[in-house]
Amino acid sequence: MEIVKIIQDQLSSHGDTAADKFKGLCEDLEGVLQGILKAVQQMQAEPRGFRTRFKEVVKVGSVADEISGHRVRIQELRSNFVLMAVIDIDLHLHKAPSIGIPSNLPPIQVTQSITKCPPPSRIFHGRKIILDQMHQFFEQDLGNQHIFLLHGLGGAGKTQTTLKFIQESSSHFSDIFLVDTSTLETIDTGLKNIAATKNLGSTADDTLQWLSSQPSESMLLFDNADDPSIDLHRFFPSCTHGNILITSRNPGLRVYAGSHSLVSDMEELDAVELLLTSAGENVTSGNRVIAADIVKTLWYLLLAIIQAGAFISKSGALDRYLDLYKDNRARLLREQPSQSHADYASTVYTTWQISFDRLSKPAKTLLQLWSFLHHEGIPEDIFSYASTYKPRPRGPTEEEELKKPLEFLSHFMGPNLLWDSLEFMEVTNEIRAYSLVNFDPDKKSFSVHPLVHSWTQTTLTDPQLFHSSIIAIVGMAIADIPRQDMQLASVKLLPHVDSLIHGNGNVKPDFCHEYGKLYWWAARLKDAEQLQLAVLEDHRDILGEDHPGTLLAMGNLASTYYQLGQLKEAEQLEVVVLEKRRKILGEDHPDTLRAMGNLAGTYDQLGQLKEAEELGVVVLEKRRKILGEDHPDTLFAMGHLASTYHNLGQLKEAGELEVVVLEKQRKVLGEDHPDTLKAMGNLAVTYYQLGQLKEAEELGVVVLEKQRKILGDDHPDTLRSMGNLAATYHTLLKFPEAETLYVDLLAKRKARLGDDHPDTLNKIMDRLAATQRAMHGSKNRTRLNKFFRLTRV
Repeated sequence: MEIVKIIQDQLSSHGDTAADKFKGLCEDLEGVLQGILKAVQQMQAEPRGFRTRFKEVVKVGSVADEISGHRVRIQELRSNFVLMAVIDIDLHLHKAPSIGIPSNLPPIQVTQSITKCPPPSRIFHGRKIILDQMHQFFEQDLGNQHIFLLHGLGGAGKTQTTLKFIQESSSHFSDIFLVDTSTLETIDTGLKNIAATKNLGSTADDTLQWLSSQPSESMLLFDNADDPSIDLHRFFPSCTHGNILITSRNPGLRVYAGSHSLVSDMEELDAVELLLTSAGENVTSGNRVIAADIVKTLWYLLLAIIQAGAFISKSGALDRYLDLYKDNRARLLREQPSQSHADYASTVYTTWQISFDRLSKPAKTLLQLWSFLHHEGIPEDIFSYASTYKPRPRGPTEEEELKKPLEFLSHFMGPNLLWDSLEFMEVTNEIRAYSLVNFDPDKKSFSVHPLVHSWTQTTLTDPQLFHSSIIAIVGMAIADIPRQDMQLASVKLLPHVDSLIHGNGNVKPDFCHEYGKLYWWAARLKDAEQLQLAVLEDHRDILGEDHPGTLLAMGNLASTYYQLGQLKEAEQLEVVVLEKRRKILGEDHPDTLRAMGNLAGTYDQLGQLKEAEELGVVVLEKRRKILGEDHPDTLFAMGHLASTYHNLGQLKEAGELEVVVLEKQRKVLGEDHPDTLKAMGNLAVTYYQLGQLKEAEELGVVVLEKQRKILGDDHPDTLRSMGNLAATYHTLLKFPEAETLYVDLLAKRKARLGDDHPDTLNKIMDRLAATQRAMHGSKNRTRLNKFFRLTRV
């Protein structure tokens, strides 16, 4: 019976299923071999004379030799197959099976090549910084085991980076052992093979004990240690010498490492070289430009670049690839061209699917919901705030739409029905264990690689259901964010709201109100107006003109008109709101006082200062009486009245109120809160008008620095403070400082406003021109406060 030929025929005919077929064949053969061996062993136990006669009759020696020969050839074939699986790069396409060779057989005589690492791919490029870090680490004298971890997303190139390091430093190590760490079975097989190679015995423990006892500098490479359920530490030799190198998608293995490196996106120059090399294209300046656009679109992910290169090599479509990719992204990242690089055997999408399939249902759902948000800066707050939302459905349709999001959020609610951050952490840690998401501890937010982000949506059977669910969750979160936290929250949530609304999002009227509110706080006033108009129209039709929801929508739209400078439209709405609030709720109701304060602010900007003062005084008195001196609404009313005093020319009274507001805001909200910074900026303007320029400068510098850090360089409050400080510098004759700020301000205003606000841009250019004339010795060094007024919030 030609056993080896049968096995080889089976292997060649079953392609990718060879591992399973081979295991089955070996199990069948094991039974046959065990039966024959048992008979031979019984024969050997008989008295010598009988054994000799038996041998002469049945020629046992020749049978035993044949059995032994078949056994060795089976083991050699198995070793070659294991090697094929072991060198597979980080993609889990082939896994070495656990093959049941009888434990009473002599040690397996496999070839020495099983312990040697294959060379890196011939198209390997880059990773110099990581390689230098690895060389430096392993060359140190630590007095302990050298353990280094390469971690990152599947397809980033961890294994190939490792093989390149081994190639560059192989002479430094007495032995190099490569162990496929995909499963417990492959680890056990790999360690047993080392034992067999070194004639140590037949168990994994034999290998570990030998490594522990050897003073030489061996390298043990654990490749593809991606399964977070495996306790990898138990397979480390118990000693204070030797070297261990681990590749894994799981950043949690850093706990074992003396050093580690994240293998992430490639440097652009390396990525361009890799694409052109893998595509077989000439490295010309024109091709470099095209390739740079392609690798940027692929977010510099190694495996995606190689896959694109293989497609381009087959099709010759370097200049057309981006157009094809835009229309066929999922197909191009899922399918492997027939002629591809053997070192990169799997595709981007199949690589991630393996990790995704191992996630629990809550982890899968969370990642799928995240795929509709912006890929960066995803805070836990979205979900924790949403969990406190009290549903207010207007009918069975709305109630059904909230069912799925509320059901998902319930997974993270403790027995007391409060948000369970620990449960949320455990689910996100599960996703992080495969490097499908990253966590920024400083910003306390998560990010998803852009390609993983878009790929995740391909795992959905009902994308619209998930899209509607996350729209509801974000809307629920915005609804429950306290007013004093809305400014900061708007900075965090704005990219996610944009992704949801501009990603063909159908936002229901209830949540249109919330999204419009966030746009208002983010100073995206045209976006806010569009949503608020839709809400007001819906509420008038369904709820009626006098319903509290309709009046709230009317007041919100009026506030947006106010910020847009459409003061007459704001006044018309606010007069109606105040009249109805007084009639329905009474004079002292908080909503009535809010309407009164808003109308007072509009009168102030319209120049109707007496009306503004009368309403402002009433609002402040009532809020002090009802809410107390330190309530945020009381401080808001105080600031509004101070603004009116300022415009009336009563600067002393304005300054006194503003000092109180700033002191209390610092105490209640903290030094860095946006409302505190607004109060500080307003006081700086009053100091300026009073001629207290040093005090104005000191406050102005602090305000601008903090607003840049907290709100960003382009936020309207930051730009307002920039203009005010520039004017203060000019008046103090600090012309270079003033010029620097004006030039920056002009560029940012142009970028933000375009050509729609020529008056605003002309005013800035006038200021800049005056400063530049003064810098160059013009006699007309007019103090800016005599011809231009600073801007208050």
